[in-house]
Amino acid sequence: MAKARSGYPEPVERLIESFGRLPGIGRRTATRLALHVLKGSQDEAKEFSRAIEDTKERVACCSVCYQLTESDPCPICADERRDASIVLVVEQPSDLMSIEGTGIYRGVYHVLTGRIDPLAGVEPTDLTIGPLFDRIGDPTRNSRGVAIDEVILGLNPTLEGDSTSLFLAEELARRGVRTSRLARGIPSGTQLEYASAAVLADAIEGRQVLGDETFG
Repeated sequence: MAKARSGYPEPVERLIESFGRLPGIGRRTATRLALHVLKGSQDEAKEFSRAIEDTKERVACCSVCYQLTESDPCPICADERRDASIVLVVEQPSDLMSIEGTGIYRGVYHVLTGRIDPLAGVEPTDLTIGPLFDRIGDPTRNSRGVAIDEVILGLNPTLEGDSTSLFLAEELARRGVRTSRLARGIPSGTQLEYASAAVLADAIEGRQVLGDETFG
């Protein structure tokens, strides 16, 4: 059996390289994960492989809000009990799930799939900002054809998150949309997915209407 330059067999080396392409996974961690798979049973490896295949084949982004879903539109956008006139904008699906976990928010969402970060090469056109504005300008593009009355900015309270919120607030003001943001019960620098349900609930309930204020 041929071996890669690292000394591992070629299939193992390919597995290491595959794990290494995941965010935050270095060579050492990738090697440890590959060896863990190798030590596991054949059934475990097959189940792992099937989980990846099922995810790629069955899960996609909702055409309305860009949440991960098996159906289109997603269950939240299709739910007639939700207030589709209120849209909460978040960075990632994980943020959406954290807010859903509070059980207090009954509007719908829009997932940007990131945040504006020029240093990392992420511009507004790299996010789903255009589809958000489309939803505002054309109710037929929004959940169940409902016109949007309010947009809540629920981005993470980081430098990049605040910059993205400022950009969105200015663009939304030009479109005459009532805009608010989550209250700052969430400490600066905190990721929404790591905030407690109680903190998130307070942030939603105490959201602030944006007018002439600036982000700081």
